[in-house]
Amino acid sequence: MGYVIAIDGPAGAGKSTVARYLAKKLGFLYLDTGALYRTVTYKALKQKADLTNEAILKKIVETTRMELKNTRNGLRVFMDGEDVTKEIRKPKVSNNTFYIACSPKVREALLPLQRSFAEKSNLVAEGRDTTTVVFPDATLKIYLDADPFVRAVRRKKDLERKLHLKTSLERTLQEVTERDRYDLSRSIAPLRQAPEAIYLDTTNLTISQVVDRLISLFKASVSHASFSEGGVGLPVLPQGEKTPGASPEQSAG
Repeated sequence: MGYVIAIDGPAGAGKSTVARYLAKKLGFLYLDTGALYRTVTYKALKQKADLTNEAILKKIVETTRMELKNTRNGLRVFMDGEDVTKEIRKPKVSNNTFYIACSPKVREALLPLQRSFAEKSNLVAEGRDTTTVVFPDATLKIYLDADPFVRAVRRKKDLERKLHLKTSLERTLQEVTERDRYDLSRSIAPLRQAPEAIYLDTTNLTISQVVDRLISLFKASVSHASFSEGGVGLPVLPQGEKTPGASPEQSAG
């Protein structure tokens, strides 16, 4: 296994945005573990399957080909050859992913797939149990968080910008709060901060600030020898270079 930076945290904390830019800056592979659960959820909903039936969910995982491709336009998610990147981000999928994430058989089936990415490349992985279950031996573990109201604002902007969906801030805040309750209370792999994970509140931080902070933490977590002896070889960035695609004023999320 190569270097793994694992990032956990609640919805809207900035995990996806930060992990994507961090991976690009380091030249690492980006893994959105939540996209896999969303894909299973999307297919289950498409088939009008019983989301509480373990046998059915297991069969869906076993018969579905899921691929994550890092492209110049960001991470693309494919289900049986179909690009479902936008579909799996819609509220109906988001509001039902909890059932899939609580399925022991689904989690067990997806675990080898998630870990296989680290066998191919150095990795930045984000989700809700990447530091506690998927990559317990990660090089660096991070727990991103932010004020619930700020997370709801970010989520609302994402829905409007990426999916062109209009929704009220009140409703989005309610959905974020409900998702927090589900994630924190589920019996299987609940969202929690790993003992070794570094806590970082992104409420008042920009993407660039968070990414630069994580790069500093990563450099500190590995010895200088690992770089000079055939290690990852971090890119040398010109002083003052900004995170690709992120303005200094853009908040994490």
